[in-house]
Amino acid sequence: MDLSIIIVSYNVAELLRGCIRSIYENTKKIEFEIWVVDNQSADNSAEMVEKEFPQVHLIRNNINGGFSQANNLAIMQATGEYILILNPDTIVTPNALEKVIEFYVNHSDAGAVGCKLIKADGTLDIACKRGFPTVWNSLCKVLKLNKVFPKSKFTGGYNLTYLDENETHSIDCLVGAFMMLRRDVIEAVGMLDEKFFMYGEDIDWCYRIKSSGYTIYYYPEAVIYHLKGESSKK
Repeated sequence: MDLSIIIVSYNVAELLRGCIRSIYENTKKIEFEIWVVDNQSADNSAEMVEKEFPQVHLIRNNINGGFSQANNLAIMQATGEYILILNPDTIVTPNALEKVIEFYVNHSDAGAVGCKLIKADGTLDIACKRGFPTVWNSLCKVLKLNKVFPKSKFTGGYNLTYLDENETHSIDCLVGAFMMLRRDVIEAVGMLDEKFFMYGEDIDWCYRIKSSGYTIYYYPEAVIYHLKGESSKK
């Protein structure tokens, strides 16, 4: 198996349906499996997956343990050489997943690879390429200095706004909406830290990956649409 795609679902049945459809419609050149971990949704998300996508591996989580705990359940059972953490509020475009795997194959130093995430309004989801939230980077974000001087490396470190969004870069952090890792990287650095319920776990993971000597890449040749924040609203 080339790729295991893991999607954590919480009360977003319609978005989950669109996400899964986009994977099957637009991913043809690699062997993949999809794992959906449902965190006790009340909108029949799990039933929808069982009925419409019987080929998907469905885990009905017996608790709502958050993002990290749910992803870890599937990581332990997945069989792919590569593991993709993918949000249900995303739409996969043609060949996007194949492109990320090809990039990974050609970059032996890669620990995690992210793609270009585009929001519903057509703009970049700036969370897809980030610096670590140091005191200075966080202060610039809180004071909105990164918006006043977006092209400044001095003030734009939180979301790396000074980097060209159409070029490949080595960065600090990806976002949990789309993170692809090799299985051996996960074995080396450990799985997601379950002390994080939701948010922050992706930064922690990236920190451990970089601390272990791997490179984290932002790769914009692969594009995913991100209808951001729907699970959070629930």
